Amino acid sequence: MSGLRVAAVQMRSGMDPARNLADFEALVRRAAGEGAAYVQTPEMTGALVRRRADLMQRIHAPGDDPLVARAGALAGELGIHLHVGSTAVALDGGKVANRAFLFGPDGGQIATYDKIHMFDVDLDNGESWRESETYRPGERTVVARLPFATLGLAVCYDVRFPHLFRDQALAGAEVLTVPAAFTRQTGEAHWHVLLRARAIENGAFVVAAAQGGRHEDGRETYGHSLIVDPWGRVLAEAAGDAPGVVVAEIDPAAAAAARGKVPNLKNARPYRVETADAASAPAAARRAAS
Repeated sequence: MSGLRVAAVQMRSGMDPARNLADFEALVRRAAGEGAAYVQTPEMTGALVRRRADLMQRIHAPGDDPLVARAGALAGELGIHLHVGSTAVALDGGKVANRAFLFGPDGGQIATYDKIHMFDVDLDNGESWRESETYRPGERTVVARLPFATLGLAVCYDVRFPHLFRDQALAGAEVLTVPAAFTRQTGEAHWHVLLRARAIENGAFVVAAAQGGRHEDGRETYGHSLIVDPWGRVLAEAAGDAPGVVVAEIDPAAAAAARGKVPNLKNARPYRVETADAASAPAAARRAAS
């Protein structure tokens, strides 16, 4: 297969934005040095901070954010498409967005996307998260038509909402993106199967750059950044949770080929949902059914 080299950057972002920025730049340069023309970093590249008060001391409005400014300049310098998986940015009224940024080889900003689905969950062993207490959810899905492919933008917990990715595929996305900071607990259970499922059911590549390891704010993330092809095959995977880069070559034409073999995007039909309540069915009908 001939095509485009893409990279997923795995990080272990901490609470110091300046240190994270230095790590970000070093890893992006490494990915570009390995020939990647599209480079994706994980969710919360700029800082991974659990307590709201601590987070608010470290974030900026999008126009003043050092990571955003550096990402645009770096994309232009290296001549790559650079996708900051997300970083926290300050909004009016004390709210925060979990926002992705996509830059082109000229350094210009192509698109942004705010994470739609908030990770409000109660897991085993007392692990609990309430993203909605800090973040304002996005209200739009985004597909970006690039010279080499059309990308669908998403972030982490979005991966559990398959209709989002179906809408992107129907809008022409051949590459789906899932930058993430998956918890170790959920990652061990669901990371691979969810990403492979999104690839298979949409006949699309999936690129998922991840956070990995134990972070300064106490959380532990799963790592295992992945690049998956439209048939569900893993093309590249980070071996564990250490920072690094994984690179694979993709051919967007393979998405069309997969959709030609299994044309489920075309074959989908409208339907209605009916509920059959056995307890209210007449006794004679229940006997006949048995």
